[in-house]
Amino acid sequence: MKIRCAIVDDEPLALDVLENYIQKIDKLELVARVDNAVEAFNLLNKTQVDLLFLDIQMPRLTGLELLKNIFRPPKVIFTTAYREYALEGYELDVIDYLLKPISFERFLKAINKVYMLNGQMNPNLSMQGSKLMEESYTDAFIYLKADKKMVKVLLKDILYIESLKDYIRVKTSTKSVTAYQRISYMEEKLPEDRFMRIHRSYIVSKQKVEAYSTTHIELANKEVPIGRNYRSAVLKALNQNNLMKE
Repeated sequence: MKIRCAIVDDEPLALDVLENYIQKIDKLELVARVDNAVEAFNLLNKTQVDLLFLDIQMPRLTGLELLKNIFRPPKVIFTTAYREYALEGYELDVIDYLLKPISFERFLKAINKVYMLNGQMNPNLSMQGSKLMEESYTDAFIYLKADKKMVKVLLKDILYIESLKDYIRVKTSTKSVTAYQRISYMEEKLPEDRFMRIHRSYIVSKQKVEAYSTTHIELANKEVPIGRNYRSAVLKALNQNNLMKE
């Protein structure tokens, strides 16, 4: 039998990411996605939900408050950008605690925990994981508000992101998009296994790095500086990538 899932999150991008992940797993079925905890409370009183992906920080009613007020709650996986709620989450007996941005690999680990609790461990899930993660990343995208419209950008096409104070310039293999957004927001939302902050003004795609020194990174005929405060972490990450390739 399929596991009936619902997603509760006030961020459209987070809803889209989790829906995409759920659709890739045969034994999961998405029955609802809602953008606030009040609507989720009403949903749970009238619809069978086996697994709830629940954001914590939401207006009017938080995910923690919702969970404390549900009679016989379903299995819950918290999804949040805030580490400080982890302890309270586990005290409420949740299955897992996923920190945003959520990678597909981490999502799979959480789902395997659900399978184990149901006594139906899926050995094929781990075998398919690598392929599914690559397919997921190939399809992943974000919308950026630029020129009074929402512009779709595939993550796999992004070369680097440059901060322009309250704006960012997203450079891809085919275009450049300037959007009203903070680079810190993008750093939180982009998968950390694919992107890294190398300077207060730059985020780069790890896969697109063509060459690097202790002070600069080269990609697509562009030389990007490595910030002094980021240097140690950046060089460590790049050296690890080299070891993995070898």
